[in-house]
Amino acid sequence: MTPLTFICLIAGLALLIAGAEALVRGTACLAARFGIPPLIIGLTVVAFGTSAPEMAVSVRSASGGQGDIAVGNTIGSNIFNVLMILGLSALVIPLRVSRQLIRFDVPVMIGVSLLAWLLAIDREYSRLDGVLLFAGILVYIAFQVRSGLNAGTSGGNNDFETEFGRKPAGHLALPGHLALVALGLAMLVWGSDLLIDAAVTLARALGLSELTIGLTMVAAGTSLPELATSLVAAIKGERDIAVGNIVGSNIFNLLAVLGLTALVSSAPLEVSPNALAFDYPAMIAAAAACLPIFFTGYRIGRREGLLFFGYYLAYGAYQVLFASGASAVDLLHDALAWYALPLTTVTLLVIAAREWRQRS
Repeated sequence: MTPLTFICLIAGLALLIAGAEALVRGTACLAARFGIPPLIIGLTVVAFGTSAPEMAVSVRSASGGQGDIAVGNTIGSNIFNVLMILGLSALVIPLRVSRQLIRFDVPVMIGVSLLAWLLAIDREYSRLDGVLLFAGILVYIAFQVRSGLNAGTSGGNNDFETEFGRKPAGHLALPGHLALVALGLAMLVWGSDLLIDAAVTLARALGLSELTIGLTMVAAGTSLPELATSLVAAIKGERDIAVGNIVGSNIFNLLAVLGLTALVSSAPLEVSPNALAFDYPAMIAAAAACLPIFFTGYRIGRREGLLFFGYYLAYGAYQVLFASGASAVDLLHDALAWYALPLTTVTLLVIAAREWRQRS
């Protein structure tokens, strides 16, 4: 391992982020020029853009035979999004949660997390599994577009304008927008190649598995757009956007990213037993924890943010200890599985039940 490895790692992340931004701006401007409503642009183009780095890395790694990086990146990104990004954002300023998220989007996030785990029980994702997952994102987007258009025709707020403040605009001519889309795609491909090669080299040099690198370093890197969006939204006072960005991204990751990755993979996408035993349950637990926390007062306070942040630190510590073969990993696993998680679950359920009784 040389300094060039770290340079390639950083360059790959930078290219992924810049490429996703260029792709979103170019595609959104093209869609607007052809008269596509801003709401539909927001629910499709922009939703895809936030998950474009995960999509590029997972698809390229799966096609190159690094299935553990593909799966680890997707699962790790969802864990990072909820525990780290929502935790940090709530520590900056308490976050608001819309009723729409609690009634529909969060239950969908929990449901697709369980579906992804159930489909992986046989330790692989087949093309049929990929079709099922990808069909799910099409249904989800169709439902969101229909709901949004119905709300728009009845005088409701335009979701796109609420989130982004204005319609997509640009001063470039049509060829310029096309060039921006092409540039974004090229940067995504190049950045994913650099990141995957650097990650594999780093994993081998440190004696870590590709799954561990995918769950931690690659997952955190590809989630940087969501981190930036949520933190900026929280600081600007657009606190409901910070939450909606994460929930939507997690749904898109599991249905679109994982689904398309399984579809394009030349062989069934293998899933590690370690991921099935610990990382999938951790992802499901993080998703499920959102429901009672969001329900209590329709907000995420600093205490809940600190809880999320602390759990991600514990998750990261577990990954490091497990990869290094330290004896303390069993102690940490038992502490999380048999004490911290059950205690947190009971506490959240009690708080949610109390809130429910007060409202009814």
